[in-house]
Amino acid sequence: MAESIKGLKRTKRCAEFTEGDIGKEVVVMGWVERSRNKGSLIFTDVRDRSGLIQVVFDEATTDKAVFEKAKELKFEYVVAVRGVVQKRSDINEKLKTGTIEVIPSELRILSTSDVLPFPIEDEIPTREELRLEYRYLDLRRRPLQENLMLRSKVTVLTRKFLSDEGFIEIETPTFCKSTPEGARDYLVPSRVNPGCFYALPQSPQLYKQLLMVSGMDRYFQLARCYRDEDLRADRQPEFTQIDMELSFVDIEDVIDVNSRFLKYLFKEVLNYDLELPIQRMKWIDAMNDYGSDKPDTRFGLKLKDVTGVVKDCGFGVFTNAVQDGGVVKGLCVKGQAAMPRKKIDALVDYAKDYGAKGLAYLSIEEDGSFKSSFSKFMTEDELKNLVNAMGGEKGDLLLFAADKKKVVWAVLGALRLKLGEELGLIDEKKFNFLWVTEFPLFEFSEEENRLVAMHHPFTMVMDEDVDAFFKNPENCRAKAYDIVLNGNEIGGGSIRIHQPEIQERMFEVLGFTKEKAHEQFGFLLDAFKYGVPPHGGLAYGLDRVVMLMAHAKSIREVIAFPKTKDASCLMVKTPSVVDEKQLKELSIKVDIQKQGS
Repeated sequence: MAESIKGLKRTKRCAEFTEGDIGKEVVVMGWVERSRNKGSLIFTDVRDRSGLIQVVFDEATTDKAVFEKAKELKFEYVVAVRGVVQKRSDINEKLKTGTIEVIPSELRILSTSDVLPFPIEDEIPTREELRLEYRYLDLRRRPLQENLMLRSKVTVLTRKFLSDEGFIEIETPTFCKSTPEGARDYLVPSRVNPGCFYALPQSPQLYKQLLMVSGMDRYFQLARCYRDEDLRADRQPEFTQIDMELSFVDIEDVIDVNSRFLKYLFKEVLNYDLELPIQRMKWIDAMNDYGSDKPDTRFGLKLKDVTGVVKDCGFGVFTNAVQDGGVVKGLCVKGQAAMPRKKIDALVDYAKDYGAKGLAYLSIEEDGSFKSSFSKFMTEDELKNLVNAMGGEKGDLLLFAADKKKVVWAVLGALRLKLGEELGLIDEKKFNFLWVTEFPLFEFSEEENRLVAMHHPFTMVMDEDVDAFFKNPENCRAKAYDIVLNGNEIGGGSIRIHQPEIQERMFEVLGFTKEKAHEQFGFLLDAFKYGVPPHGGLAYGLDRVVMLMAHAKSIREVIAFPKTKDASCLMVKTPSVVDEKQLKELSIKVDIQKQGS
């Protein structure tokens, strides 16, 4: 039967005891990590989130009833131990408490444990699905506890820095209005307004702009956000943003405060010295050189444009792509000319996953000759010019993609990252930060057959492009900026539109009628009639920042209770069917078509 802690008060957490406590009577509480019965001696490791401490039960000196009870101890029993701290004879340098131990005078078993579905160990081969089903046990493992403590430290320091910078923390609603732009909303039915729905916020975007109209000057919030979108390793349906907005600012002001914030955060959390200013790169340069708007700059292997070199060559794949308005780009993979054909074929298959019709390759042999998938279609001079344009040398492997610009960027950008990882080109200890700026204001949606905002419809056009915005807006650039870390976008933002005529033009370009714009965003447009300051902001994905700080492979490793890739929780079994009575109260009827009907 489980015992009570009545009359006992925990002195400290397990790993907080030091040699300064030797000779003191203490009370330790925690879980039994392991208990080794050596006959006349029982060595029990008691663990909590701080670490563990050894308790030694000696049959010769320990109270008989206490010693007998110690024989019952098993994995993950919860115990309370009263005893005296003494110096260990067998020092364990791997443990924080490796020089001390507790000699018990009292033992209480506060709770027992069934046989575990998996061991509570730092590194375990257990399937993630099983770990997520028993997440409360998974969270007892030290790596996950350290991740959550790191996350907590990040949030505390974030609040301190931003508060010291004059920001005030304000909570915005989580029951919002559904808007048509961006990802799909999670909808919440209203019982008191039948047939009407709230949307859970994808971000506090509109509310924080209204706070600027209200004169709140500098706002921040650790905001819960929700997006009903397909998931990846670094995405969740619900996540947390470090969200901020500032008045009377332009791009430089936002970048300045956020650069200093990152320097402060990484120094305080990881003792990492981030050098300022952070490197900047225009969006078009990032795409041309890396095939990505969030380039991993920890290694080279840049894309090289050879469109002009091959536009009149004898290889139809290249020339046809150029004639169709596309481009030809390549990667020069140093020292990989001897890559086996089987591995090259695997790279070709990988490229096809990103839209490539194929992948052309050329190996520069050590004798200077060429081994290529297309050399028979080109003259020797054409091949030499191509190799020279690529900066190819003996022993190098050249890989080429020819297609529409977007396809080539996607293919070679993904291939670059794959090769960087497989060939060990990436220094995993590095933290490479990068500001990506001057994004396109619009992108064309093939699905909707119209221009859509690359960020959102409240992003300001670059000052130099304002005139063009009212005439030919397709190629205008945005006052938008992303902060990238090791190939991951950890935050993004923009200077907002605060002039009514520009905002109206934005809606017009996006295909909104005045009536539709006011139906969706009338509250914001009305607010802008009453004096709105120039303003801008930025939001970080807190989960993603902590994931990178912790060198975790997935954001699920830094979230207490994450969802799986299909947005379900294996532990509490959500989403789930609800009672018919609840649906009736909400005026909702569920009509699910059976498969095959």
